[in-house]
Amino acid sequence: MRNLAKIVLAVVLLCSASCMRWEYGEREHFNMLGDGVFVVNEGNFNYGGASLSYYDSTTKHLENEVFYRANVMKLGDVAQSMVVRNGVGWIVVNNSHVLFAIDIETFREIGRITDLPSPRYICFASDEKAYISQIDSDRIIIVNPKTFEKTGEIVCPMTTEYRTGSTEQMVLLGDYLYVVCWSYQRRILKIDTRTDEVVDYKDIGLQPKSMVADKNGKLWVVSDGGYEGNVLGYEPATLYRINPENLEVEQQFELGLNGSGDATRSASRLKINDKGDTLYWIDGGVWRMSIDATELPAEPFIAPIAGTYRSLYYALGVDPDTEEVYVGDALDYQQRSIIYRYSSEGELLDSFTAGVIAGDFCWKK
Repeated sequence: MRNLAKIVLAVVLLCSASCMRWEYGEREHFNMLGDGVFVVNEGNFNYGGASLSYYDSTTKHLENEVFYRANVMKLGDVAQSMVVRNGVGWIVVNNSHVLFAIDIETFREIGRITDLPSPRYICFASDEKAYISQIDSDRIIIVNPKTFEKTGEIVCPMTTEYRTGSTEQMVLLGDYLYVVCWSYQRRILKIDTRTDEVVDYKDIGLQPKSMVADKNGKLWVVSDGGYEGNVLGYEPATLYRINPENLEVEQQFELGLNGSGDATRSASRLKINDKGDTLYWIDGGVWRMSIDATELPAEPFIAPIAGTYRSLYYALGVDPDTEEVYVGDALDYQQRSIIYRYSSEGELLDSFTAGVIAGDFCWKK
């Protein structure tokens, strides 16, 4: 009887293993040489539908779900951002509390950092030190990318006690890390990477979310201004130029109120070209402006699609070599996103379909 039970258990385990192989399929082998762009697809919150797409603009070759197909496992819940460094792609998966490292040609996982509170972005100080911001925590996590270990944390002073805290995009200039505090916050932090201490901070417009540095070493920040009914207020979204030495605002451009109940109007996704002299951001359409401009452009560089179709531009990227502009249309946040590729003159070159809620672009250089 005991032998029969063992046989039955063995059969059950064998069937389970077979089911798992059938469910996930066979591991695929990729060898994507040359340049290309990754599309990081968030997927819907709590649905575990995050995915990674890969597109070669020269051949117009598209591969969707490459992480899943190369690793025989799902990417997780809400893929937020991606950075490529020294042939390794680092994918931050917010609601799965994990950071994956992959080979950028085979898409195979080579390591991971787990148990992160609520990761959003990663910024490298060196090959052995990087910082990970958190949307629902007042702590920036310090990690060693070589060992995939957490090595410390930085407690950040928050503007308000309404939430536990929020750190978002980061920029490294010399020995200092600059951080915008976004969700229910209004603060920019300056951190000395030699001591990992906050040495200065400045409060600006409500919810500063996107930040880049220009060729002159100046910081540019977009605050989204919150939303109607927000407990912390509702104010115009604003583009700022900030002196990193003292965090003083040198110039600001009022973008207007985000549309209440109209998701097509929301200032976000500030980007800069590789030369560091031209800014891009989403605010209904895609806007482009020189860093030397004294007033906002009169019209968007890429207007929303007209007619009965309501475009929802959600993701934005600028090719570092060609300055082609990639725009992700999230449609209704349920369908797979449409990605539009425009020339540096604003001519539509191509379009393709990525995953649900394409949110970030990352070039394989």
